[in-house]
Amino acid sequence: MSVPLADRVIQLAYDPGITPQGGGLPGLSVLKNVVNSINMFGIIAVVGALAVSLGVWAWGHHTGGHQAEANGKKGAVVAAGAALGLGAANGIVAFFSGLGAQVQ
Repeated sequence: MSVPLADRVIQLAYDPGITPQGGGLPGLSVLKNVVNSINMFGIIAVVGALAVSLGVWAWGHHTGGHQAEANGKKGAVVAAGAALGLGAANGIVAFFSGLGAQVQ
């Protein structure tokens, strides 16, 4: 018995039957290496930004430059937040991907 096209489209909208699967495309390992390298580059850049921000904070504090001190504090907080985000990126994506898989 043939199923009408409208019923097939509705059924497809409810369950397309697609799940993430590794190894389906060529070059996946290369892409993972590229993303890992970008993440490492970001972490190294954050270490540099944190060092500069802490230096500006200390310089501003010891010279009485309140604007420099405030900018150094802001830079240190931003660098710490960036480090947190870079380090937790994989876990954050896995968490929300798991939440998304539970949606029905």
